[in-house]
Amino acid sequence: MYYIIHHISKIINGQLQLGDTTFAEIKNLITDSRKIVSPENSLFFALKGARNDGHQYIKELISQGVKNFVVSNPLSLGVGVEANFILVADTLQALQSLSVHHRKKFSYPVIGITGSNGKTIVKEWLYTLLREQYNIVRSPKSYNSQIGVPLSVWMMKEENDLGIFEAGISLKGEMENLEKIIQPTIGIFTNIGTAHDENFKDHHEKIIEKLKLFVNCKALIFCKDHADVFKHISHLLHEQKRSTLPGRGAGGEVIKQFSWSREHKADLEIGQIQKLTTETIIEAFYKEQLIAIRIPFIDDASIENAIQCWALMLYLNFSNDSIADKMLLLSPVAMRLEMKEGINNCSIINDSYNSDIGSLTIALDFLNQQKQHQKRTVVLSDILQSGKDENILYKEVADLIKKKNVNRLIGIGSAISRQANLFDGEKLFYNSTEDFFANYKADLFEEETILLKGARTFGFERISKLLQQKAHETVLEINLNALIHNLNFYRSIIRPETKMMCMVKAFAYGSGSFEIANTLQFHRVNYLAVAYADEGVELRKGGITLPIMVMSPEEQSFDTMIDYNLEPELYSFRVLKIFNEAAQRKLSNAEQKKISIHLKLDTGMHRLGFEENDLDQLILDLKQETHLHVQSVFSHLAGSDEQVHDNFTKEQIEKFRHMSSHIQSAFDHHIMRHILNSAGIVRFPDAQFEMVRLGIGLHGIGSTDAENKMLQHVATLKTTISQIKNIAAGETIGYSRKGIAKNDIRIATVAIGYADGLNRKLSNDIGKMIVNGKPASIIGNVCMDMCMLDVTQIDCKEGDDVIVFGKEYPIENIAQQTGTIAYEVLTGISQRVKRVYYHE
Repeated sequence: MYYIIHHISKIINGQLQLGDTTFAEIKNLITDSRKIVSPENSLFFALKGARNDGHQYIKELISQGVKNFVVSNPLSLGVGVEANFILVADTLQALQSLSVHHRKKFSYPVIGITGSNGKTIVKEWLYTLLREQYNIVRSPKSYNSQIGVPLSVWMMKEENDLGIFEAGISLKGEMENLEKIIQPTIGIFTNIGTAHDENFKDHHEKIIEKLKLFVNCKALIFCKDHADVFKHISHLLHEQKRSTLPGRGAGGEVIKQFSWSREHKADLEIGQIQKLTTETIIEAFYKEQLIAIRIPFIDDASIENAIQCWALMLYLNFSNDSIADKMLLLSPVAMRLEMKEGINNCSIINDSYNSDIGSLTIALDFLNQQKQHQKRTVVLSDILQSGKDENILYKEVADLIKKKNVNRLIGIGSAISRQANLFDGEKLFYNSTEDFFANYKADLFEEETILLKGARTFGFERISKLLQQKAHETVLEINLNALIHNLNFYRSIIRPETKMMCMVKAFAYGSGSFEIANTLQFHRVNYLAVAYADEGVELRKGGITLPIMVMSPEEQSFDTMIDYNLEPELYSFRVLKIFNEAAQRKLSNAEQKKISIHLKLDTGMHRLGFEENDLDQLILDLKQETHLHVQSVFSHLAGSDEQVHDNFTKEQIEKFRHMSSHIQSAFDHHIMRHILNSAGIVRFPDAQFEMVRLGIGLHGIGSTDAENKMLQHVATLKTTISQIKNIAAGETIGYSRKGIAKNDIRIATVAIGYADGLNRKLSNDIGKMIVNGKPASIIGNVCMDMCMLDVTQIDCKEGDDVIVFGKEYPIENIAQQTGTIAYEVLTGISQRVKRVYYHE
């Protein structure tokens, strides 16, 4: 199904300006200039946000072949003579209006899901449970926002006969928009939690807002045990009965409620829940009969999500025998794309739990963000139950693989193997995962980024284990979504014109320089900063093209810095002289090339930098240097995170303002200024100048309680229990016999020690870790490679995960216990600890 550009213009009440004489057929809607699949059939909506404006990417998109745009800025019209523009008042509203129009073309059932937790899992599990009976269109991953929902609904096609979409809100008034777009006929309310509470008057207002998704549903699935939810659903049903206005989706009918409960009388009354080693048996009474299902999970969240799915299928009149068989097929939903180090210097992106066109597109976008290797390989299984003819399906896959610049495809499965001729370029095919293993050779992968994308039944986790670089069981998980959230928080509190420099020195505060830098480059920060030249060189070799400032340039690295277009911080006349000599050696006057430099001023930190009485001579020297271009002047604040030093900080800022202005006035070109660090951005917003420097705040560590509430934890240090022992009263534990069992106790030895960065000061009941949600004290001395925990009161077993720090146990706790700062704890994590990066 496609739309003609003239038709779209009328639908969204826009003013059409044709610059392209071709017959414009629109199949794809795009809002992100970095994610283009078929430019000739794409319509770009130039959305305006608090920190970004899609209009600034129009010229770039035209150069990539995009010819159709929806804009709200009249100045965008006529940017390219071979492009069509639709001028509207609000581009987001236009996107939503177009999707509302598209939704009305289809009369098949649509399931709408909302709540605080479990939306995506319930959606994905319903797809697994129903895909044999229905040709389903569903939201990709967690596309549940004001932008994600219209893009999801746009995927509806005539060949589908069921839609499943999730809706999430963070502000009052948003759900009305999503209800008009999704127009659900069946609703599922999962539960209610604390997410986004700060944006609503109270808990009740948030429930009322979420329930607006269901005002025109024919049926609503919900749990009566959430008392506040049940209260407001009852009120909704009561108001609907009183209303004489017909509902759009229900044709005037009252919403049919299908409830389930562990505690109250309901349509589905949950009885015994029996947790086994790896499975749970759930019994219930339904229509006065005892029924049961078995699911391959034992955690409470999975049990609740499974019951939601159970209730929905019973409402759809599936037999319980059929439901029970299907429940055994449920698998963990890959809520995140994980990137890990692989064998032969490869990087592995693991998305091996499902395979469909929507999630494949998202995974390929993530693959394309990675610049550490030139070669990209996709290992792809058969796509199951797509509802499409096999030839059409794999032609679509082949086109997508080609457009996403994949160098090599390894197809696994009989269906994709039958369609091998559709794929161009380097390719290998195997009929099964076992066939792949039988023919696998150690040199199959080398110096490349590998995306594993497979349906659950193909068991790609075995391939993932084969390709991962072996490491011990302690890992530092880096949540790239949280990193982006924190970046956007700081962007939201600086002026739109203020540039952002992000610090990736010291291995990006222990999180991994390249991976963090790559994410920041994708999200268009303006500058990066490293400590030493070799850090910058590695980023350049990895494909980082952003300007990079080197904060501790060494004389022996000056030639290398010039070769790799790295920009030094210069802080003394001696360093300035030596660097200028290097520039003169490397560059001839004929080239007329200038090297950007950054001048460090000492405003009171008294560490490095030119002083105020140096400025006149500094300006004189710089005017005589033909190869140097002053890009910025900057300084460091000594105590911006502590209120006690605020007067001194203000003195520093004023001194910097005076000194930097003196330098700016001496040159004809624009020179940027920056003095604010993470704490300064929040606490001294009037001193933003032309740029700010974001460091530790990017990793979710703020200087105030209010700031920390707005940030998300980025890094989680995890280990595992190696062994559990019972220790008798009076026995000692660990080196120097420092741990003494005062009573009979149970201890767990975990795979982390001071060689991994765990400070020995945490020994002997000072430090704690989280085991299955409960704190466990370190008993005895921390060893080089391991330590022991008192788990006497904790239900745990060997192999269980242990949180050293993360959301459940903030890194600030460890800093306080060891008498240091979070910077030191984070940067002290050993390089032998494997980093795992994930994107939800």
